[in-house]
Amino acid sequence: MDALFLHRLQFASTTLYHFLFVPLTLGLSLLVAVMQTLWFRTGDDTYRQMVKFWGKLFLLNFAMGVVTGIVQEFQFGMNWSEYSRFVGDIFGGPLAIEALMAFFVESTFIGLWIFGWERLSRRVHLACIWMVAIASNISAFWILTANSFMQEPTGYVLRNGRAEMVDFFALVTNPHLWVQVPHVFFSGLCTGAFVVMGVSAFHLARRTERHDVFARSLRMGVVAGCVGTVMVMMAGHTQAQHMVKAQPMKMAAAEALWTSEDPASFSLFTVGNEREQRDVFSVRIPSLLSVLAYNRTDGRVEGLHELQAQYVAKYGPGDYVPPVAITYWSFRAMVGGGVAMLALAFLGLFRFYRGRLDEPGRYLRLLPWCIPLPFIANSAGWLMTEVGRQPWIVFGLLRVEQGMSPTVSSGMVLTSLIAFTALYTALLVPFLFLMRKFAFGPAAPAHEPATGPVLAPF
Repeated sequence: MDALFLHRLQFASTTLYHFLFVPLTLGLSLLVAVMQTLWFRTGDDTYRQMVKFWGKLFLLNFAMGVVTGIVQEFQFGMNWSEYSRFVGDIFGGPLAIEALMAFFVESTFIGLWIFGWERLSRRVHLACIWMVAIASNISAFWILTANSFMQEPTGYVLRNGRAEMVDFFALVTNPHLWVQVPHVFFSGLCTGAFVVMGVSAFHLARRTERHDVFARSLRMGVVAGCVGTVMVMMAGHTQAQHMVKAQPMKMAAAEALWTSEDPASFSLFTVGNEREQRDVFSVRIPSLLSVLAYNRTDGRVEGLHELQAQYVAKYGPGDYVPPVAITYWSFRAMVGGGVAMLALAFLGLFRFYRGRLDEPGRYLRLLPWCIPLPFIANSAGWLMTEVGRQPWIVFGLLRVEQGMSPTVSSGMVLTSLIAFTALYTALLVPFLFLMRKFAFGPAAPAHEPATGPVLAPF
């Protein structure tokens, strides 16, 4: 098999597997911190029970996120050594700061939070979970800083065949970074909210003894879900408008827009011939893509044919069109998942307003099945972001095939890919067992002690 394909497949599989856990860490850490704040301020024991319950799920997810993320660090040096040589001076900076400034803080305070229930004051213990939530999101910021350089390089010069950082401030003020950060933050909030909503609805539909714990959790999840979905869509709209300017080829691929249009139509459903770059069947809404790109009904959006010619003139001979089918359908999976979450969250808000949110019925039975929605949307969004940048590993500077390790054979990559797949599967089985046990198993009695480690048995 082709070595480049295997390199890309391995990194894609490990990254997507890791990214299943990242948004839930970002969102659920914040929700647990809010729950513990409410317990601290009110003294209501129901909030303490909520912290205990959701804290277990957060810790299991956090552990899996850490384990799966470590592998990626090694891949940069082993599978993508030419990329690391070319951009390591820049890419390594944000990752080093992430480890020293965010991950160490996050790991330290999560340990204090786990073992500090009987040893720390309530105020200090509360501060620990807030430090975990803040550090988790700071960690995401620095990782996005590194990724944004790959999408839109800033603050660098080329010397001796390498990209070297000359302006750190330009790196952290990268326009791509500041449209990406809100999108990721609120995607995490949506993920945490829908996990809370789905698990709470499961218990409420079965009339669990701890009705008050899950009723309050469901209300909190619905409010967070409404805020998260609205803000994700607003951030995504801003991100799309920036994409039209900075990476027009990605937007053209996401819309299967073969030729430039003014006004540009939005594709609802397209079956295309990617080899011939033409539509076989398409349903499009006139002018809507121009509205999304420029907030007006007119405005030129460049198509793949014209952009390919421009890129050849600028960068030299080559095929600069990304895989259109993957980019197009991953974009629709992301948007479709977001629209479904928006509808479910606001339906829950309407039922909350009518005083019927926790009543057994179809809505509660539906929510547990909707837990995968944010995970599908998050993974599809990252697929679109990274695949739509192809053939570049650093946009405009380094192509993907130029970044892989020249001495790592296809056999080596295939062997490690099989090993990673087996290892991740072995980790996934006990993780799913424990998540099912803690999330959907019998609820803890309401009279459990107020102190003790979060992972103490029910």
